Amino acid sequence: MEKRECGNHAIDQNAGQNIMPRRNTGNLNYLNVDMQVANPSEAAALFDLHQAHHFGEFEYSSEQHCKQDLFPNWHLPVKIASVISLLAFIYTSMRDVIYPFITRKENVFYKIPILVINKVLPVTSITLLALVYLPGILAAGFQLYFGTKYKRFPQWLDRWMLSRKQFGLLSFFFATLHACYSLCYPMRRSYRYKLLNWAFQQVKQKKENAWIEHDVWRMEIYVSLGILALALLALLAITSIPSVSHSLTWREFHCIQSKMGYLSLLLCTVHALVFAWNKWVDANQFIWYTPPSFMVAVFLPSAVLLCKCILLLPCFRKRIRKIRSGWEAKTQANQTSITSRL
Repeated sequence: MEKRECGNHAIDQNAGQNIMPRRNTGNLNYLNVDMQVANPSEAAALFDLHQAHHFGEFEYSSEQHCKQDLFPNWHLPVKIASVISLLAFIYTSMRDVIYPFITRKENVFYKIPILVINKVLPVTSITLLALVYLPGILAAGFQLYFGTKYKRFPQWLDRWMLSRKQFGLLSFFFATLHACYSLCYPMRRSYRYKLLNWAFQQVKQKKENAWIEHDVWRMEIYVSLGILALALLALLAITSIPSVSHSLTWREFHCIQSKMGYLSLLLCTVHALVFAWNKWVDANQFIWYTPPSFMVAVFLPSAVLLCKCILLLPCFRKRIRKIRSGWEAKTQANQTSITSRL
C-alpha cells in the first residue's frame, strides 16, 4: 500500500510537472502568434512581463494601492473649481456679510449657509461651463494662425482640451446644487419672518395689492431659462457616460456636445442677465465700488459666445473647415509660388 501510494504520488507529481509546461507553452504560443515574435526566448520574456503587469484585482499589495494615483484626470478641474469657488465665496461674503456688519453694525452672518453659498454655486457653474468651450475657440484660433491642423497644440492647451469632460460634469454638479438650494428658499425660517414683516408693512401702508408687473415677468423668465439650461446640462452629462456615448455616432455626439453645449451656455448667460434685469444701472448694487457677483460671472461666458459668433462668420468658418480637412496654407502658398515661377 505504501509503495502504491508513493508510486501514485510520484505519478501525480510527474503529471503535474507535465501539465504545467503544457499550459505555459500554450500561453507562450498564443503570445507568440498574437505579438508576432519569432524568437521563443523573446516570447518567454514578453510572457513574464505580461504576467508581472497584469495582476488580478485582489492581488495588489497595500503599498501598490497607495502608490496608485487617485482620479488623475480630475486633478486640474477640481483644483480650478475649488479656486473659483473660494474666490467667489470671499467676494460674496465681503459684499453681503462683511459690508453690513462694518457700515451698519448689522449681523447677517446667517446668510452664509444658504444665501451666500447659493450665489457662489451659479458663478462657479457658469464659469466652468465657459471653460469647457473656451479651449475649442483657442484651438480654432491656433489653427487659423498657423494655417494647418498638423502643428501640435501647446501642452497646456492640449491638457485643457482633454479635461473638458470633467469641467462639464463639475459645471452640471454645481448647477444642480444651485437648483436645490434655490428650492430651499421658502423653507428657511428667516424667509418666513421676512414674509411676515413684508405683510405687516403692506397692511401698515394700507396697500391692497403689492403686484409689480416687471418683477413678476423677470422672475418667470428667469426661472424658465434656468430650468431649460439645467435640462440641457443634464442631457450633456448623460451623453458623456461611456455606455451612452458609444451608442452614438460621431456626428450625433458632436451635435449634442457642441451645438447643444453652446445653447446651454447661451441659456445660462441669458438666465444671469435676466436675473440682473435693471440692476446694471442701480448704484446701490456697487458696494465698495465692486460690481455684483452675477455681473462678474457673465463676462467670460459672454466673451466665449462672442468669439464663437465671430468664428461662425463665413470667412472664418470655411477656412477652418478646409484646414481640418487637411488643407495647409503654407503648402498652398508654395504651390502658388512654384506655378508663378513656371
